[in-house]
Amino acid sequence: MTTTLQDTLVLEELAIPGYERVIKVTDEAARLLACIAIHDRRLCKASLGGTRILAYASFDDALRDCLRLAKGMTYKSAVSESGWGGAKSVIMLAKGQKKTPKMLHAFAEALNRLEGIYICAEDVGTTPEDIAMVAQKTPYAVGLPNEKSSGNPAYYTAWGVFRGIQAALKHLFNNPAVEGRTVAIQGVGAVGERVAELLFWHGAKLILADINQEKAHHLAHQYGAKVVAPDEIYSQACDIFAPCALGAIINPKTIAQLRCLAVAGSANNQLLTEEDGERLMRAGILYAPDFVINAGGLINVTAETMPYGYRPCEARNKTDKIFDQLMLIFDIATQNKISTEAAAMRLGDYRLRYGVGKRVDPIYMHHANMSY
Repeated sequence: MTTTLQDTLVLEELAIPGYERVIKVTDEAARLLACIAIHDRRLCKASLGGTRILAYASFDDALRDCLRLAKGMTYKSAVSESGWGGAKSVIMLAKGQKKTPKMLHAFAEALNRLEGIYICAEDVGTTPEDIAMVAQKTPYAVGLPNEKSSGNPAYYTAWGVFRGIQAALKHLFNNPAVEGRTVAIQGVGAVGERVAELLFWHGAKLILADINQEKAHHLAHQYGAKVVAPDEIYSQACDIFAPCALGAIINPKTIAQLRCLAVAGSANNQLLTEEDGERLMRAGILYAPDFVINAGGLINVTAETMPYGYRPCEARNKTDKIFDQLMLIFDIATQNKISTEAAAMRLGDYRLRYGVGKRVDPIYMHHANMSY
């Protein structure tokens, strides 16, 4: 007898305080082990967040990452007024394991079983082509490489980070110009590479670090940048330190090494703990909260779900407002003598409590010719 995905796919509910739903997803036949965390849906009946595909030492590590990222998505949506619930998913790879179409199709079936309360998108370890593979079996995916979707969100994430760097410079020097400023970029992947390009063309001096040394040196040649080893990037003298790789890299050990005036980059969950926002403040380092500065990708994929379809100029113009959101947060922090992280959380909590930016339009999945 032939075994179907429905026969081998198992969704197990995990009770996690503070989260609406957390689901462990397994499919032995497809070699799928994943988790989906839905944090808060006060702003929309559906939640949206990327699907991260990485190797983890244990499922607990993958779950911990998923939970932190899902909460971050709640606040990212609230502060950017994108009108989504916050969620995230992680597909855990075993050591040496590669993602496969069968694995992605099994994950898609898990999304179908959730009936649209979670929509996936690109994240670390995931390409637009991977999401397209998921979309072969489910309508609940965005950021697809087709004419009815918005494509790779990395361009918009990078533009938002660039605008966020300008906001940090405006707050520090009363001048948003990046020309002549030194920016140290940790990670030159899909977003970091584009941040480097934008900064180069606007006259910044660049310092680059990446575990892929070959790519770092290639971009250094292209943009006249300096390359340092990954563990040396923290101690580089610069105006802006831009983390554009993985999270939890701002912690007591690294804060002690920093020689920057501000931290402003695209990585999710940059602070190991919320207390690290206080530590940055005490060190006299301005912090652009990650869930504010990196909202461009979310803003872009949101645009493709509107009734009238995707309008890139609209997505660009709303991403531009990341500058204004950060200036507001910097002012709240200064006036209340609190960290910028605390100020951003307060702003997010206010918008969640009072439904500011709550979605009123149906969700249109134009690539699947459906709405709900």
